[in-house]
Amino acid sequence: MTDKYDAIVVGGGHNGLVCSTLLAQSGKQVLLLEANDQVGGAAVTRDFADGYSVSACAHLLYNLQPSVRKDLKLNPALASEDMTTIALDDDGEHVRIKGGTVTGAKDGDDVTYKAFHKRMTRFADLLRTYFNRTPPRLGTKEWSDLGTLARLGFDIRRLGKKEMEAFLRLIGMNIYDEVLERFDCPVLRGAISLDAVLGTHLGPRSPNTIMTYLYRLAGDHGKVAQPKGGMGSVTQELARAARDAGVTVRTGMPVKRIIVGNGRVTGVETQDGERFDSLLVVSNADPKRTIMDLVGARHVETVFTRRIHHFRSKGNAAKLHLALDGLPDIPGVQKNEYGERIVIAPNEDYVENAFNPAKYGESSPEPVLEITFPSFRDESLAPTGKHVLSAIVQYAPYEQKDGWNDAARQAFEAATIRVLEKYMPDIASRITASELLTPADIEKEFHITGGHWHHGELTLDQFLFTRPVGGAQQYRMPLDGLYLCGAGAHPGGGVSGAAGRNAARAILKREKAA
Repeated sequence: MTDKYDAIVVGGGHNGLVCSTLLAQSGKQVLLLEANDQVGGAAVTRDFADGYSVSACAHLLYNLQPSVRKDLKLNPALASEDMTTIALDDDGEHVRIKGGTVTGAKDGDDVTYKAFHKRMTRFADLLRTYFNRTPPRLGTKEWSDLGTLARLGFDIRRLGKKEMEAFLRLIGMNIYDEVLERFDCPVLRGAISLDAVLGTHLGPRSPNTIMTYLYRLAGDHGKVAQPKGGMGSVTQELARAARDAGVTVRTGMPVKRIIVGNGRVTGVETQDGERFDSLLVVSNADPKRTIMDLVGARHVETVFTRRIHHFRSKGNAAKLHLALDGLPDIPGVQKNEYGERIVIAPNEDYVENAFNPAKYGESSPEPVLEITFPSFRDESLAPTGKHVLSAIVQYAPYEQKDGWNDAARQAFEAATIRVLEKYMPDIASRITASELLTPADIEKEFHITGGHWHHGELTLDQFLFTRPVGGAQQYRMPLDGLYLCGAGAHPGGGVSGAAGRNAARAILKREKAA
């Protein structure tokens, strides 16, 4: 006997939790199935050594959408908010960035950066408006889509002729040329470049990296916060909201396949053979896994399958966790600043050179890093007097030339430690335990194809109207009753909840119109 539900959500990452909650609030009986033993997907807090805990992948909260907070009545506890970014300099002349203010840069860059940030924030606000809407279909004659396109055109025109031209010119440009033209300070140029490529398979010279920079700013004007208890505390609050709404949450239930009959979905089957019936299945898995693995290519038209096959989703960011017996010394950084965001990206050429080996399947010998010491302001993450270092490390290509064997892992971790030692001379002596999560590890542990944090690159051909691919950009897949709600759908990755919210609203709107 199979159980029947109004909706089944596959995957208990944060977008799956948001989507299931909103569907349940509308009166639907919803089942959420999560493969791992806890919900949250890659946004969980994990123990990696005795007494040491850390956010598994993303460790900073910067784009949780206000609409999601409001709809689900979320108020995540924060250990710190509106963190300063400290960009480390080889000579200890570090640059500090917060909002539109920069200190420690070369003369004149403070004024230039203020104007730069103001313009970029205005452009990012334009994008953010559409993060919380279902993107329109291009080439359609339906009034809803035409209206959205008209509204976008109107919003761009409202920028004014000069700014409109600048926006349309910049959106496809690379961040390298922009920072080189505007700023004298190499450390400032490096920090901005890093923000434009973090978590991607892109370098500063790659096209449309200004757009990826805008994507980051679109969260909350670039403000970043550290959740108290790690990122898992955010997803646990989302899980509470889901259960309060009546969602049936089952963990340790990996889905084997999405069942298809007569051109539409009819339910799912788990790895242990349980079946659940529903005419509405929402996948929080990435697009490739959803279509190629769970549905099966035979159930979808060849043209669409080919588009999904070519959807670029190979990760290039690793996560390093270090258990420390105390805080390392960072010359030029005051002790009260250890709770801020720290980046190592000395200049834009350094970031580009770090990316170059990844093009050929080799990890960077001199990677770039985003670093936090989460235990500095959240003592629950480490034993008393001890600390955790959490770092996103680029570049670590998913398709490592000889595979991510022990030698490759050890070499990349050693290279990362060497970079850290340039700015933290005693760091190696402080390490008592470590954990490195490569894209291959992320793929295996969190069931993300290619280990890509965003489920796919944020490039112009995989963004907004075209994400993930033509024919699926409105969350609805080319099978009746099948939808996407994860980071592979519009607007993309990060712990924002926008894709989950938008998918739920698109489903309910379509049902109302039917």
